[in-house]
Amino acid sequence: MNAPDATSAFEHAEMDELRPCMEGMVPSIMATVAPDGTPNVAYISQVYHVDARHVALSFQFFNKTRQNLLAHPRSTVLLLHPRTGRFYRLHLRYERTETEGPVFESMKAQLAGIASHGGMADVFHLRGADIHAVLAIERLPAETMPMALPAPPARPNPLMVLRRVSTGLSAARSLDTLLEAALDALEREMGVRHAMVLILDASTQRLYTVASRGYATSGVGSEIAIGHGVIGVAARERTPIRINHMTTAQRYNQAMRQGMEGAGSTDIPYPGLPQPRSQLAAPLLSADRVLGVLFVESGQDLRFDFEDEDLLVTLAGQLAAGIDLMHESEEPCGEADALPGEAPVAAASALLRVRRYRRDDSIFVNNAYLIKGVAGAILWKLLNDHRGGRSEFTNRELRLDPSLRLPDVSDNLEARLLLLHRRLSEQCPALRLQKTGRGCFRFDALAPVELAESA
Repeated sequence: MNAPDATSAFEHAEMDELRPCMEGMVPSIMATVAPDGTPNVAYISQVYHVDARHVALSFQFFNKTRQNLLAHPRSTVLLLHPRTGRFYRLHLRYERTETEGPVFESMKAQLAGIASHGGMADVFHLRGADIHAVLAIERLPAETMPMALPAPPARPNPLMVLRRVSTGLSAARSLDTLLEAALDALEREMGVRHAMVLILDASTQRLYTVASRGYATSGVGSEIAIGHGVIGVAARERTPIRINHMTTAQRYNQAMRQGMEGAGSTDIPYPGLPQPRSQLAAPLLSADRVLGVLFVESGQDLRFDFEDEDLLVTLAGQLAAGIDLMHESEEPCGEADALPGEAPVAAASALLRVRRYRRDDSIFVNNAYLIKGVAGAILWKLLNDHRGGRSEFTNRELRLDPSLRLPDVSDNLEARLLLLHRRLSEQCPALRLQKTGRGCFRFDALAPVELAESA
């Protein structure tokens, strides 16, 4: 079980070359030895890429392999490259077992997909992520390949893709155009047709949808709790979560839907695919803070690989930085950055009966739920001020208004206003919020409004 020396006949390989071997499509083979020197060989479900010097192996059973590993921490693992058919051998040293955290949660999600795809969902349960140091990587000779595989289809150069994506994001001048640029880039550059962006409400520890693409309904305003489903776990653990088989692993999707239940009549339908087969969620991280999650999904198995994950994580990082830059501005209004799609709306005549419930600032218009929380409190203020004759407002005055009980400055007010704008456009176009400049907006009521409050 010793690592090979410099005279080894096998070629040395780097970790990046092996990442396709760690997609879970082909089981790996692990060799350990007992204290008396007896060897043991077993199949393992998962070899997970941690970094250039470490991998994590799935700890599912307390079997002979596990006993040997605890007694003698050296092992070798044989991996098969699914694209080339080439074998690789890892020489490992066991360091520790993790039962929580980013690596454990990512492996748990992926193992659920692997298990469901193989009909082993009731057998495969991750007990821990065994972290191993990689002592050496050997590329076995070509004659050991079981068969010659055709070359995989060429993919666009990832650096060129990133350059085009970055160019599109850097041109955005408002949060709305920034989010649309990100969703456009996903569809155009990566062929992703179903995606959404969610922003974290730090005060409630829930994520709310501010933009989506490819669904029958936008789902703007739908929520999911931190820790629920692929999206919630990615936010909680601050790590990408990827699942490529969703037969029985739809429990992750069910968890998302359950995470949004309990609000009764204030529940906005979640826009996700009814039967996704692949999902990938990347946290939006900026200045060591979680701002939200960028989420994509597909009806195909194995739709997202590690290269897609790398691209999505990079896109999420730039998107998070852009969201931070678009954060509520207190500068004087300048050149208008009008929101797209603002067609003229004729004045309405039907009375709008607007009721606010003080317990959660939920707003109903003509007995139909519209919005709640911080965005609901903002709308109630705008309605009252508009009744007093005002139409022009600034982000700064909202931030400083104590009656709104806004969260601290790290909570993105611009995202709240975008959410409110989109909900009004979809559900109540007679109430209109339009950006007029940086940090400035206009609110109009195109119909008579009757206001009422309840506890």
